[in-house]
Amino acid sequence: MSCCGGRPSGSGWPLTQAEPPRFAVTDAQIAAVIDEFYAVVQQHPGPGPVFAAHVRDWDAHKARITAFWRNAIRSERGYDGNPMQVHEHAGDVRPGMFIPWLALFDAVLARNLPPQVAAPWSDLAHRIGRGMAYGLVSASGPQSLRPSGSTTPIPPTTDPTPGS
Repeated sequence: MSCCGGRPSGSGWPLTQAEPPRFAVTDAQIAAVIDEFYAVVQQHPGPGPVFAAHVRDWDAHKARITAFWRNAIRSERGYDGNPMQVHEHAGDVRPGMFIPWLALFDAVLARNLPPQVAAPWSDLAHRIGRGMAYGLVSASGPQSLRPSGSTTPIPPTTDPTPGS
């Protein structure tokens, strides 16, 4: 099964029955959020270098991420990637990186959307980010939570939001 609302091809789901959107958001709103988020990311000292190491064509990347969000929010079938696999294979993405990335994303949502759209999109982004961070920990073990060069043991953690 693919991440974030996608369905595997040939899974038996009817192609004619569309799911209702998670919340109402326009194409223009999605595009504005994606454009500003990646403009901010490219200039930011934290995520900027990580993204720059992997993204060669920003327009193509933004188009792919726009399709991802249209799929995750509105179940549109324009995205067929596997975000978990992409982040895992990048090799330099660590679980703790999602915290500042999501903070930047939340700030962009707040600047571009009314609260009734920003809040559920933020909730969805955090749920996806949490899942990806957990997936990265599972794939590489708890040592991936340590800063580079650290040998300090990492204590076990629990999900602060039970039932999510």
